[in-house]
Amino acid sequence: MFGLFKKESEIEKLSKKYARLMKEAHQLWQTNRAAGDQKVAEAEQIAKQIDEIKKKQQ
Repeated sequence: MFGLFKKESEIEKLSKKYARLMKEAHQLWQTNRAAGDQKVAEAEQIAKQIDEIKKKQQ
């Protein structure tokens, strides 16, 4: 109940986006390998952003 109005942190938002991109990449790999590879590249960029944010927080 108390977490109902809690805003998502930037890391949580990016993590969800990363997971969504990886899921899309997996689905695309079954039909179009190049498009799947492009989604993985996008997901890797998100992962780098997450790492940079974590480094800044330390």
